[in-house]
Amino acid sequence: MSDARDFDFLLGTWTSRQRRRRKWLAGSEEWDDFEATIDARPILDGLGTVEEFRTDYAGGFVGVTFRFFDPASGEWSIYWADTRYPARLDPPVVGSFSGGVGVFECDDSFEGRPIRVRYTWSNVATPAPRWEQAFSDDGGTTWETNWVADFTRVG
Repeated sequence: MSDARDFDFLLGTWTSRQRRRRKWLAGSEEWDDFEATIDARPILDGLGTVEEFRTDYAGGFVGVTFRFFDPASGEWSIYWADTRYPARLDPPVVGSFSGGVGVFECDDSFEGRPIRVRYTWSNVATPAPRWEQAFSDDGGTTWETNWVADFTRVG
């Protein structure tokens, strides 16, 4: 069962090895590897977190993730925005943790077609948490992972 402390594992400063598929939903097996830094802190008296993401990848960009916990539903809503598209806040992925794995999904669009988006958090009880993003263009029957991040705490 999820609770407002689910993302406490991520609070603090991290370096991250990022692996991003070059072309999404195109059958590509070409990946880019790059580094990023992440700083996460609690907000809203512990009912949320904010995380700043920084990388030199693709000319450099800064991203921000907002996570909000709803005690009534026991679910998290996770929002992403970045400097590449500063006027856009992506639709939130919504979900919860079970057995130490967090799964969060939403409907969105990619290149004008409807997709399903999934974020998965795993290894959260270890010193090396992992985040993955996957897309599905068949309603969730099949998924293509397109972005993976492995975290190492700083300090």
